[in-house]
Amino acid sequence: MITTFFLLFVLTAFFLLVGRVIGGKKGMIIAFALACVINFSAYWFSDSMILAAYQARPVPAGHRLERITHELSRRAGMPAPAVHVISNNSPNAFATGRSPEHAAVAATQGLLDMMSDREIAAVMSHELGHIKNRDTLVATMAASISGGILILSRMSLFFGGGGSSGWGKRLAVSILAPVAATLVTLALSREREYEADAFSARLTGRPMDLADALLGLERAVKRAPMPEHSPETAHLFIVHPFSGNGIGELFSTHPPMHKRVERLAAMKNAL
Repeated sequence: MITTFFLLFVLTAFFLLVGRVIGGKKGMIIAFALACVINFSAYWFSDSMILAAYQARPVPAGHRLERITHELSRRAGMPAPAVHVISNNSPNAFATGRSPEHAAVAATQGLLDMMSDREIAAVMSHELGHIKNRDTLVATMAASISGGILILSRMSLFFGGGGSSGWGKRLAVSILAPVAATLVTLALSREREYEADAFSARLTGRPMDLADALLGLERAVKRAPMPEHSPETAHLFIVHPFSGNGIGELFSTHPPMHKRVERLAAMKNAL
């Protein structure tokens, strides 16, 4: 937990650095105020912010996804999250919320169309693992701060003085700040993905259901990636949701798929 909050502090420090490059001391003060607002909003409204960003809608009572998720929640001994579906043909899923009592899961229509109930259960168990481990708050806060860094770093190219030397600093910040933010987000998310995979394997008792689902998702996303309108949220999804081109690749924070599958295969032999 100490490491997590330290990394969130580092992300906020990057945010202040970009503010200083844009507007000096005044810019840093403004960036600090914005960072406070972002962190406050992410804590209290993270679930609604992310769900709105992807136009997720609550599923009707008795929906296939709700039935599977609620049964898994009961089995795991945790509150059932709100269940949403995203009208997108690219298969994927994520969890969000500040605590197990205030959490939500969402899956795309593409995922529901391509997966069996067992595979959906494996994916939802993974997302419940994030909720139970309280990864969702940290992940959403990291996404919010990273998004702010991306916006400010782009603004740094167009605002601020300092002549040619100032332009050089702003250009360097516009390139390096998002990369640095991504490295910190990677440190936050990689081990959490492995832990959520392991939770899914234990809850379902069938690690290879998740392995099969992950491999199928990876192949399908390569064929039909999501639009890259919120690249800073990529680490929230169970597999990287965007194409391997452009800004979306910069925010690719997921562990290598073959390592995730190898770990699940090892768990199969251990269970």
